[in-house]
Amino acid sequence: MAKILLINPNKWGRGITSIWIPAHTALLRSRGHQVQLFDCTFFKNWTVDETAFNTSNEQYKKTDYHQFINYSDEDVTKSLQKRVDTFQPDIIFWSALSSHIHGEGEYVNVQYGYELVSQVNTKALLITAGLQITARPEEGFARFPKTNYFIAGESEFVLADIADALNSPEKIIGLKGVVWKKGEKAVVNPPQPIISNLDSIPQYDYSVFDSSVFWRPYNGEVVKAVDYELSRGCIYTCSYCVETVIQRYYGFDQSSSKSGALTEPKKYLRAKSGKRVYEELKMLNSELGITLVRCQDTNFLTINRATLKELADLLDAEPLNIKLYVETRVDRISPSDVELLKRLRVDGVGTGIELSSEAFRTDFLNRFASTDKLEENVALLKKAGIKCTAYNIIGLPKENEEMILDTIRLNRRIQPDNITVAFYSPYIGTQQAERGVSEKYFDDYEYHVDGQLRTVSHSSLLDAKTLNFYKKYFNRFVRQGLDDLAALKKQEGLVS
Repeated sequence: MAKILLINPNKWGRGITSIWIPAHTALLRSRGHQVQLFDCTFFKNWTVDETAFNTSNEQYKKTDYHQFINYSDEDVTKSLQKRVDTFQPDIIFWSALSSHIHGEGEYVNVQYGYELVSQVNTKALLITAGLQITARPEEGFARFPKTNYFIAGESEFVLADIADALNSPEKIIGLKGVVWKKGEKAVVNPPQPIISNLDSIPQYDYSVFDSSVFWRPYNGEVVKAVDYELSRGCIYTCSYCVETVIQRYYGFDQSSSKSGALTEPKKYLRAKSGKRVYEELKMLNSELGITLVRCQDTNFLTINRATLKELADLLDAEPLNIKLYVETRVDRISPSDVELLKRLRVDGVGTGIELSSEAFRTDFLNRFASTDKLEENVALLKKAGIKCTAYNIIGLPKENEEMILDTIRLNRRIQPDNITVAFYSPYIGTQQAERGVSEKYFDDYEYHVDGQLRTVSHSSLLDAKTLNFYKKYFNRFVRQGLDDLAALKKQEGLVS
């Protein structure tokens, strides 16, 4: 039996139940290992108050969320050292893949977790995984030199196998998916099999989280919520998305030039059974009081219809006091999809608009999305009483200010219930990031990537000050119009 300390290096200052944590916890505990979690979320000297930041710019509705949580004055590193001294872990692990890849910190976990563990005195093996390692496994030791092993790709079973073989280094370095060091050289083992049956991971164990992490602001109220996955994988190959990194790792690199979809999507998309999902939702509701399930599936409506209908039948037969928030391609939905979403207790749908130019989305983002269908289907959702959140991106390479204004005008036309705007993030291993580096919009490796909190763009078309301006006022312009654009630019010092 091994002792594993998981670290959640979340810097957003609000509860995020990173999905890799309950997945790894469940599998490790099923094999008899001890697991504890050190969560950095509420340490004052570590975290940033993302809720306050995005409430001030009207992206979130006002709530009394801060009445439900407490921030610690203790130094996060000293607190981590105390936990290490007390628990005496054999392994410290802090980053991994799941379907939770949309920008709530999964990409930067490997960096921020390493920042913490590199300052801790411990004899534990330092092991990590995640998106950056999957994209460029051979560069891991150069960036994070104190790490003992990296895991590329999905890491649940690989980490469990490492824990099982803790006293046999020769077995560990023979495991598929493991990246290890031989002298000064990184050795990248062949990829492990993709987890084709998500039911093979035991019921995800959310008990590892402190109860305060479940509180979350949502549409003007504070609810108990978790991040959750029914599935993994996306059939689309948008050039800016980290999903393409995982696709390539597992050999799914063929896609249609007309739709941007994988040519063999059924082999890449994987989902839990409807019965398994229902059992997990029932547990979350009855044992933890969860009423909102934030489904992080990359594209909810590409989950096998039989699975979704099985779940809907179970919810109809024995309703649960829960509602779902999902993400999907709204430009691709039909009236029957909306009916299914209603049966699944979907309260809100998030969808990527990215930016208004259909030609730009197609030519530069490999995202084939009809603006007309988007507008039509947002109205369809709203008519059915399902809230719609529009996801927008600013600061893409080659984007100019007029394109941001056009995106604001598009949002004004469709009037989604909620609007988010993110700074474009150059995720290594994606085509868009490589293009941005070659055209000098970004450095080859950007450390503090966070689409909600900061831009790292060096664009000559849109400087950081201009991008921050539009992040601040995007929602205001959508709701109130652009009449005061010039006055606000002057107020913010963008024009004299």
